[in-house]
Amino acid sequence: MRRRIFPKLAALVAAALVATGGAAASSTAASAETPATTDGPTITLVNQSGETLWIGASVNADGSPTPTGLPVIEDGQQATVPVPDDPHWRGRFFGRQGCTGDSGSSFHCAIGDCGPLADQCTTGEQPTSLAEFNFDPGDQLAPWYNVSYVNAVSVPITIEPAGAGARSPSESCEPVGCSDPLLQYCPPENLSTDDSGKPVLCTNPNRDAQTPYSDAISSHCPKAYAWSKQDSEGGNQVVRQCSGCSGFTVTFHHAV
Repeated sequence: MRRRIFPKLAALVAAALVATGGAAASSTAASAETPATTDGPTITLVNQSGETLWIGASVNADGSPTPTGLPVIEDGQQATVPVPDDPHWRGRFFGRQGCTGDSGSSFHCAIGDCGPLADQCTTGEQPTSLAEFNFDPGDQLAPWYNVSYVNAVSVPITIEPAGAGARSPSESCEPVGCSDPLLQYCPPENLSTDDSGKPVLCTNPNRDAQTPYSDAISSHCPKAYAWSKQDSEGGNQVVRQCSGCSGFTVTFHHAV
């Protein structure tokens, strides 16, 4: 049986939070033009999903700062954001979908909701596709990067490294993820639709085990995580590193 997602559901996660110092503009007022002034790595976010995306970002629970000033990107546009200036930053970017309301008060998203701010996450994200990075300079092989569908698949994601390191002939600097519209392969019991019946999300019923969900996703997207321990499988292709890269391009693709 397919589950249906309603906008009010996404708002429940953020209902108890009050924005402090966040953007006061409407959710539609943020611009995709976010030039980054930084000497560190950058993430270029490209929207080829066929819909508007509000970019979200969250971090590992190790004191890494949460990115702020995140853009809204219309279909066919792109924006570049700097990696936060932190010596051990580890985090993830994702596309929030179906967002409505005013930033700082009534703002919420149907997919990937992470709090009441249009340009910053204040809670953990609801299940969605993730582009994950580890930029810890203490790790000689960093940055590590991967696409994760461990919690869910929404819009498919690809990550492509850029810069001198990416031009080196090495498997470690390969692109990861896939552009295949993965929702068409979702087991029916894991598929959620919107009010019109359009598929919008495929949720993993057990992130720590192999399931029909992980089998379906892995068979069509072998260069992305479909369950949490997939990197322990022999011959897996889910994680890459590119120590000489100056940045990465994250592309969000059509889900169906």
